[in-house]
Amino acid sequence: MKRLLFTLLTFVLSIALFAQEIEITGARKAVRTTGDVGAVLLPVAGLTAVLLQKDWQGLKQGVFSGVTTLGVTYALKYIVKKERPDHSDNHSFPSMHTSTSFAAATFIQRRYGWQWGLPSYILSTYVGWTRVYGKKHDWWDVAAGAVIGAGSSYIFTRPFAKEHNLTISPVAGDGHYGVYASMTF
Repeated sequence: MKRLLFTLLTFVLSIALFAQEIEITGARKAVRTTGDVGAVLLPVAGLTAVLLQKDWQGLKQGVFSGVTTLGVTYALKYIVKKERPDHSDNHSFPSMHTSTSFAAATFIQRRYGWQWGLPSYILSTYVGWTRVYGKKHDWWDVAAGAVIGAGSSYIFTRPFAKEHNLTISPVAGDGHYGVYASMTF
């Protein structure tokens, strides 16, 4: 575990130092690409852990967390319509890369413990940093994505939802659409 953590930290720090010290054409794009890989790697790692352990309860919790994260993030992108720092479009808030990576990291931590959660959170933080460094998001876009992703997984991944009788369901009628949520305190 220490070796894995050391390797992960070394990778993140070397990429960060390279990007900070050497401003060459394409450096931002290279850093963004490593963030793209991290944003995909974490959900794949969570799914792999679920499948290898035949953790079907965890699979259900991960699906609820992932669907909630994606739904809230997409909804906010199209409601808020904040322009990206690089002016490429109006879907900056919140960061999808960050929300999915933090949802996966929180799922991994809550389901399988801190020995896997800590490296996942480090990688998620790196993903968020790459989005700011790559001029795709401002820091508050990334912070909002992290809160959405972590919050979704925190709600659905053991034992919160069961302890508080959390119910979330879609509502539709007369041209109105929404989500109903209730819980006991």
